[in-house]
Amino acid sequence: MANRLAQATSPYLLQHADNPVDWWPWGPEAFAEAAERNVPVLLSIGYAACHWCHVMAHESFEDADTAELMNRHFVNIKVDREERPDVDAVYMTATQAMTGQGGWPMTCFLTPSGEPFHCGTYYPPNPHGGMPSFKQLLAAIVEAWDERADEVRTAAGKLVASLARHSAALPASAVDTAVLDGAVASLLGDFDRRNGGFGGAPKFPPSMVLEFLIRHYERNATTEVLSMAEATAGAMAAGGLYDQLAGGFARYSVDPSWVVPHFEKMLYDNALLLGVYTHLARLTDGPAYRRVAVETAEFLIRDLGTPEGGFASSLDADTDGVEGLTYVWTPAQFAEVLGDDADWAADLFEVTEQGTFEHGTSTLQLKREPEDLDRFESVRSRLSAVRAQRPQPGRDDKVVAAWNGQAITALAQAGVYFERPEWVVAAARAADLLLSLHMVGDRLRRTSRDGEVGTSAGVLEDYACLADGLLALYQATGEQRWLDAAVSLLDIAVERFADPANPGAFFDTADDAEVLVHRPADPSDNASPSGASALASALLTASALVGHERAGAYREAAELAVARAGLLAERAPRFAGHWLGVAEALAQGPVQVAIVGDSPALLATAVRAAHGGAIVLAGEPDSSPLLADRPLVDGQPAAYVCRGYVCDRPVTTVDELVTSLG
Repeated sequence: MANRLAQATSPYLLQHADNPVDWWPWGPEAFAEAAERNVPVLLSIGYAACHWCHVMAHESFEDADTAELMNRHFVNIKVDREERPDVDAVYMTATQAMTGQGGWPMTCFLTPSGEPFHCGTYYPPNPHGGMPSFKQLLAAIVEAWDERADEVRTAAGKLVASLARHSAALPASAVDTAVLDGAVASLLGDFDRRNGGFGGAPKFPPSMVLEFLIRHYERNATTEVLSMAEATAGAMAAGGLYDQLAGGFARYSVDPSWVVPHFEKMLYDNALLLGVYTHLARLTDGPAYRRVAVETAEFLIRDLGTPEGGFASSLDADTDGVEGLTYVWTPAQFAEVLGDDADWAADLFEVTEQGTFEHGTSTLQLKREPEDLDRFESVRSRLSAVRAQRPQPGRDDKVVAAWNGQAITALAQAGVYFERPEWVVAAARAADLLLSLHMVGDRLRRTSRDGEVGTSAGVLEDYACLADGLLALYQATGEQRWLDAAVSLLDIAVERFADPANPGAFFDTADDAEVLVHRPADPSDNASPSGASALASALLTASALVGHERAGAYREAAELAVARAGLLAERAPRFAGHWLGVAEALAQGPVQVAIVGDSPALLATAVRAAHGGAIVLAGEPDSSPLLADRPLVDGQPAAYVCRGYVCDRPVTTVDELVTSLG
């Protein structure tokens, strides 16, 4: 019998709609029920692609005896963290404060007013490794609530007060070139010189840190900085983290060498990494970076594209309950599929009898670029055809505004650089969907699915990342509507999310959003940019594209925001990668390339020769603020290059433009 989640739009919630647990969706009705019954709330937070979420669901939430305990003693709430990142952020902070670590599934016990008093992550069905079973935990929580409810409420109230204090805005601190150099030194200290990346296992793709390193290199040409970025990008693309057949990156590697991934593929990872490999291809002209960028863009459009024009959130780690089943191979399977090419391919992809994964299976690696490209493509084609006949991982097809904004940015930029206009068209389709469906009045909703908009309000990252994507589309197409929509989103974000007591600081939720036990405001860059760093980046980009009357205000807002992240950038640069990239752009000063008239050659040259933070826009004279008062030269298309508010004379030839940008 289906529970209350049967009416949800979230694929993750729908996965639990037939559990014997009497799940409630997040909302005031659930907390009113807990108050009426005087029982705690059991809050379970996860997401559709999460392997351990599936494990705990199968072991505990599908078990009738466990469900009976949960239903008798608790009001049980299930939350999709991707749908409600604000709820996830509040209780993840509590989980980390209580346990020193976090992750999903997240399991929190709350008072009927929503205050957490015990939090953890995964709990097994039987005691294991010093961890109690889930049933033992439930019994202990029930005993504590029944016998010491007043003490529990008091402790929960103190914890919430402490969390609110710790989420206060950091004091402003300038992010100058000394801080940027210090961040590089810190990253060098954490750098894994053998395997690339930073720190030990598990290893996550450090996309924003790599973008910072690329920008830092472009400003001061420090070879070891580019070497860090290239070694990491090369190792990730060569390992099992990258899908060597279909493109796209998995969420993380469980080992330090990028061999064995945790197999889920997330939209945000692949959007951000498409940007990294595009920028490395531009900077180095490396064919491997080009190949990975092209394959990743094609993966986004082919495997994550939705019929409505958006991009799905993720592909699951599991297939038929088995992690990685779709993706791994044995030598015997290679022999069956490839015949005489099997040994060559097994050596190339490092598929061995011992295996690199479980049960003698291997992930596919590509530690060297193949010399025989025709043979390589033939092998990949045959393997891909067979893999397509295997059971496939589930897809969370909800459209998340922020992550779609990141995909729009990456596809628009890559489409221009690689001269793939169909990618720009795909980005524009997603933007049209978000502006037509997710905008309800003048406010942005976070999610949609199957053309139906969700009820969750957009958070700061949604406004900021979508605005950034629209600005990239504006540069790719010159269509004024994208700039107008971006400016509208930025103005709403600044008005509704700013912390009035701390100029430059921002909350993650709007001033009229649902009131939680405290208002989240996390400036750190984690799997994707924080809302505040994404906003700072978009404001800085917009300042180079809008008219003079707004440019100064946007740039000043970006500068104030970056200053609020100064201490974070100094103390934990690995969690401030996007901030550091924005700070690099500020340190370098604005670089604008305005191309007037129809000259594909000048535009292509500008896109390839300008550094990654440059603003490039083409169009007819006076068709936009950046092109105003910049006429054709003797009737010919011309490029105007400006750095730090100083402009070179206009040029009309490719060679002159290369020299000007040099």
